[in-house]
Order: sequence, then structure tokens, then C-alpha cells
Amino acid sequence: MLFGCLTETCLVDRTKVLRMKAVMLAAGLGSRLGKDEGFPPKVLLRFDGVSLLERHVRILADVGVDELVIGVGYNREMIEDELQQIGAEDYARTVFNPDFALGAITTLWSLRDECQSGQPIVMMDGDVLYDQRLLKELVDGERENCLLFDSAIEPGEEPVKVCLSNGEIVDFGKAPTIMHDRFGEWVGFTRFSVDQAARIPDYVAPYIERGETDRIYEVAIRDQLVDADAGVFGIADITGMPWIEIDFQEDVDEAAANILPQLEPLPE
Repeated sequence: MLFGCLTETCLVDRTKVLRMKAVMLAAGLGSRLGKDEGFPPKVLLRFDGVSLLERHVRILADVGVDELVIGVGYNREMIEDELQQIGAEDYARTVFNPDFALGAITTLWSLRDECQSGQPIVMMDGDVLYDQRLLKELVDGERENCLLFDSAIEPGEEPVKVCLSNGEIVDFGKAPTIMHDRFGEWVGFTRFSVDQAARIPDYVAPYIERGETDRIYEVAIRDQLVDADAGVFGIADITGMPWIEIDFQEDVDEAAANILPQLEPLPE
């Protein structure tokens, strides 16, 4: 074991009902980083010698999430090797998506059984470097269905936007179409209740059936948010807390130079 939070005595007692699981998408090629095919998956990028994956595991275990399930594809063996190296093979497991090259929405589809396991879930992108306080806000908050929200959004088409009207979520995506009075950037993490988690595959299935696998998976989540009754989904505003999604090399540089120094120490 490389860190204490995953020792047998510190893990949630597995004879009890699982409180919450995390479902992570980490199958992509990371092609926008401009690396060759042998390059590790983005979730294995290291900052101060610690992989994003190890950071996720330490933080998730510390905030009380009982299990991590990772949708993998590209160079999946590297992710599985890292789980062994950090002593997390009893805490985290992988689900292989053979169609990962078709798009991230196929990875979400491969995780459909996890969404319908009868547990609340935290859905996560694997390529985010963040302060552990963000996840505490999500997991410990009162809202059973909740999106992390940062009002300090940069202009442009790249950020995924959470759009609000009178405090209610009315649209979600890179190019919103529904009128709203306020918006912020989605951090890439969403908490779903048991009922809402179970419905996720219903919204992913139409895109798979139509062969629209090049669509970002957030389109299915948008459909679910728009369909939900008012008040079912809310936000946790984490504006001012440090985080970054890593898509390009400049994001890697920004993460190392400016985000990492702001993070609270990782739980041991």
C-alpha cells in the first residue's frame, strides 16, 4: 500500500450497504494532447509525482465514496497497472469499453449497469486536477442530484455550460439554446440519486441506436436535465476553488504552474 486511506481498516465496511460509488470516464485517446499512441491515458498524467488517478482515489476514499468504477479503453493495461502500484485494486475496478475510439458516449453506455446498480453515484471525468474541497461540496451537500458549477467561466465554445433561470437548471452543454439569466462552467462532476442514476442509460440509448457516437456524452445528460421536474437537479457553486480540465498541452502546463500550488494537501 502506498497510502493509508485504502488500508483494510480505513475502507468502508463492505458488509454494509454501499453508500455511494463513483463512476469515472477514462477511456479516451487524449488526442488533443498531441502525443503518440504509446502515451499513457490522461488519467495517468502526473503532477508532483502523483497521477490524477491516485489523486482521485485518495480524495474519493477520504470523502466516503465506497467504490470507484472506471470506464477504460485506450491503454487500459496502464490504468490497471497503476491501480496495483498504488494499492487500490480492492477499491477501484475497471469496465472495458471495446468501442472507446468511437466516442466518450460509448464509454458511458458501457457503464450503464453501474448506473443501475441501486446506488447513488458520482459521475466524473478522469482528466480533472482539482482541490478535494470540490468533491466534499458535491458528496456532503444536501442535494441528491447536483452539478458542480463555477461562475468564473472563460468565454468560448470549449467549456460545458450549466445555464440557470431563476435559480433552476434550464440548459446544459457547450452551445446552449434555451434562454437563461445566468451560467457557469461545469467542472465535470455530477451527483445522481439512485432514481436519476438508473435513468441515465435511457437517455444514452437513443444516441447509441442512431449511431451518433461522435456526440459528446454530455448531450445525453442534457436531455435528462431538461426532462427532469423543476428542483430535481441543482448546483453546488465552487467558484474560487482551484481546478482544471486537461485537454491540451497548455492545460498541463497551467495545471502544474498555477493549479497544483493552490491545492490542499492530499489525504494520506
